[in-house]
Amino acid sequence: MLCFTRQDPRFLEETGDLSPLRLAAPTPQPGRERLRHLVIGSPEGVRATINLLHVLTYAEQATWSQLITIPPSGILITPEQGEVFSLLRRDRPVD
Repeated sequence: MLCFTRQDPRFLEETGDLSPLRLAAPTPQPGRERLRHLVIGSPEGVRATINLLHVLTYAEQATWSQLITIPPSGILITPEQGEVFSLLRRDRPVD
């Protein structure tokens, strides 16, 4: 999967570059399907969600990537042929 910054002319003028961020997508084990989860929000919210998924025994914290800062130009996600996308939006209380 590639993650591109949006082709915003203002961003390109500043940086002169549109380099994709390649996200690792190793081949899944035989008989398994690879799913990718994105959690986008504040650093605190993303960490809290990762921790909750760990507590629910859905995903180990160590299997998540480091937090990746989204550039001001945004991101564009390019799925593989035949993949679909579903989005869940949810609010969480902030302290």
